[in-house]
Amino acid sequence: MPEKIHPPIAKIIPKKLDKFGDVRIDNYFWLNDRKNPEVIDYLNKENAYYKKMTAHTKVFQKSLFEEMKARIKEDDESVPYLYNGYYYITRFEVGKDYPIYSRKKESLSAKEEIMFDCNKLAKGHAYFQLGGLSISPDNAYATFAVDTIGRRIYSIKVKNLKTNEILDDKIENTSGDSTWANDNKTIFYTHQDKVTLRSDKVFKHKLGANSADDVLVFEEKDDTFNVDVSKEKSKKYIVISSSSTLTTEYRTLLADNPNGKFTVFQKRVRGLEYDISHFGDSFYIVTNKDKATNFKLMKTPENATSKENWKDLIPHREDVLLEDIEIFKNFLVVEERSNGLNKIRIMPWNGKGEYYLPFESETYTAYTTTNVDFDTDILRYSYQSMTTPSSVIDFNMKSKIKEIKKEQQVLGGKFDKNNYIEERIWATAKDGTKIPISMVYRQGLKKDGKNPLLLYAYGSYGHSMDATFSSTRLTLLDRGFIFAIAHIRGGEDLGRQWYEDGKLLKKKNTFTDFIDCSKFVIEQKYTSSEHLYAEGGSAGGLLMGVVVNLAPELYHGVIAQVPFVDVITTMLDETIPLTTGEYDEWGNPNLKKYYNYMLSYSPYDNVKKHNYPNMYVSTGLHDSQVQYWEPAKWVAKIRSIKTDNTVLFLDTNMEAGHGGASGRFEAIKELAKEYSFLLDLEKIEK
Repeated sequence: MPEKIHPPIAKIIPKKLDKFGDVRIDNYFWLNDRKNPEVIDYLNKENAYYKKMTAHTKVFQKSLFEEMKARIKEDDESVPYLYNGYYYITRFEVGKDYPIYSRKKESLSAKEEIMFDCNKLAKGHAYFQLGGLSISPDNAYATFAVDTIGRRIYSIKVKNLKTNEILDDKIENTSGDSTWANDNKTIFYTHQDKVTLRSDKVFKHKLGANSADDVLVFEEKDDTFNVDVSKEKSKKYIVISSSSTLTTEYRTLLADNPNGKFTVFQKRVRGLEYDISHFGDSFYIVTNKDKATNFKLMKTPENATSKENWKDLIPHREDVLLEDIEIFKNFLVVEERSNGLNKIRIMPWNGKGEYYLPFESETYTAYTTTNVDFDTDILRYSYQSMTTPSSVIDFNMKSKIKEIKKEQQVLGGKFDKNNYIEERIWATAKDGTKIPISMVYRQGLKKDGKNPLLLYAYGSYGHSMDATFSSTRLTLLDRGFIFAIAHIRGGEDLGRQWYEDGKLLKKKNTFTDFIDCSKFVIEQKYTSSEHLYAEGGSAGGLLMGVVVNLAPELYHGVIAQVPFVDVITTMLDETIPLTTGEYDEWGNPNLKKYYNYMLSYSPYDNVKKHNYPNMYVSTGLHDSQVQYWEPAKWVAKIRSIKTDNTVLFLDTNMEAGHGGASGRFEAIKELAKEYSFLLDLEKIEK
């Protein structure tokens, strides 16, 4: 490493934080002000330090970027899907960062109509995101939403698809989502609170009207709930959903009657979760009603929707998580998860001959994709594994014939899936629970403890980390790395109870599971602590923050992306986005038992005077989910107290938010930074 490059030292301004008589001193609270020039100056100094310390890898970073970019088909396009008389396509052009959204009328040989070229729309913006694309029933108009900052606050506009004119209609401070009523004039959309970024209201906008005159049709007063508005696949109902971590509530309105009143489907009951799909004269409901922890499928007439009318269609099963359904005229398709793997179940409505799609690998991911019509026997789904690139498949549910519509191309001529091995192993947690680990590596690997291994995990919100393919990951695999995913508790990988056992007052299972998985791959000689690396982002960054406090000796390096590390202070601040809605995930620190428990693991509050691994920490100045000051404060505190000479980097994207850079190539540049950090620690220079 270069000598005599000194890291920036953040100044100390002690601030007392008192709760329940417990006084915490936060020396870096002052960083919580992005308008303060001293804060920006400090972040810029950290960026300058990172650049100087990694200057020797700059050329390598560029070659890694070019290598990863060269595997990507630049002039790529999605598999077209037919909706309301038009085929819709998303495509990319060579050398361009952003997608082009287009359509063709009735036939794929018809003339292409370009609806949105995001490369043109993004000009002049350091960040650009198009969202909320919605086509009017008569195919004449499209609503679209734009975010040019990265804080996920969108402006909705309307385009006349016949004249290509952008109308004067402009709606600010939205979540981006919008839905057309069947009259082709009325648009329902969700308002976003500018401070907390909570979707809290649904408005009705008339085409051509001033948005100041839009009508409020629903306001969610409970600040632990978010709202969303959409249209059912049947096109018969507009639906408002109110949801919190534990509870849901729906309201419906006939899409032919946009000036009518929404009616409650089933009023909220704390702990009752349900999701609705309309078909024929009934609603189909995926729900946890009657203690169905892993969810079940129920059915009710569309004119009698309260829960006493719901009848079981697929009962609850202890060992199978019911994740979602897809309805067709002749078939019900059920997405399930058992033993940590996706299953797709085909059930004819006539009750004869149900079956599962056959999947061979033990580290795969399969899920239904774009299925917009009832009246077809073709199911579109996607399949991939850690060695198999993603495929989009059209499957005839009657004949059982499948057609691969598209397989992800890995360019360069060097990729052969047979050069890699994927496997699933099971670590034992300290309480005896078996934790699955999915991994992939090159053929010929020796279990001698000398292999670099990158262990990734998330472990929150019931979000399962499925085993997927990545062409960019080949850059590590081809240099001898093992890549592994720890399917720790807090996700839903092994069913809903897996999630319940990794949240609230059981949250520490998430952290100890990861540590036990780390110990297991070392014991099994896949790697050693000199070559083990850990990575996680957002809530997975919280995981990284905890493990470097609890077991820093296990890791040679850690990558923490946009890490949620200042748990107590953040969860006590109700003005910060996502706070009140998170109480059912982490606990409410205004209650002493949760305060004490969260304080006992909060990474920022538990920074210790000990040796830390080499660390690369990234964040975005405009992050709407994990505020930039959390990683900034955390790095400043570790830097002031750690007892080693390992590297510690804070890399702040001064123009992006939670998702990082917006262009597809910019995102690969960020990945090249992470990979060069790992490879440099392994002394791999080419």
